[in-house]
Amino acid sequence: MKLRSKLFIVTSALLTSFTLLALSADCRNVLAQTPSDAVKVTLVEIGSVNCIPCKAMQPIMKAVEEEYKGQVKIVFHDVWTPKGKADSMKYNIRVIPTQVFLDKNGKEYFRHEGYFPKADVVRVIKKQGVK
Repeated sequence: MKLRSKLFIVTSALLTSFTLLALSADCRNVLAQTPSDAVKVTLVEIGSVNCIPCKAMQPIMKAVEEEYKGQVKIVFHDVWTPKGKADSMKYNIRVIPTQVFLDKNGKEYFRHEGYFPKADVVRVIKKQGVK
């Protein structure tokens, strides 16, 4: 019985130590980020890999993601998949492609339906302080 108690205490102490180490590492990562490092815009592209206008949007999305790395996050949902169908209902999608622009708090601030040229995408993301 004494051995079990000691084993329990040692195991608990080890788990607590590892948890504290992991948490302190996470805190260091968060503290190391400056506000300018934070994602300012999440661009949710809702379409399909089989849709011609959606295919035309893919190079634009990649270019924006690379050019504004760390400031803009691109998320693509294919509406012709089970998960994508749920996402299309979540965003009340009527046509594809649709671009939903979310601010740093996840609140929608702009929406566009159809093909959207890169210059227009850039104009919209810059409204949230993207440089």
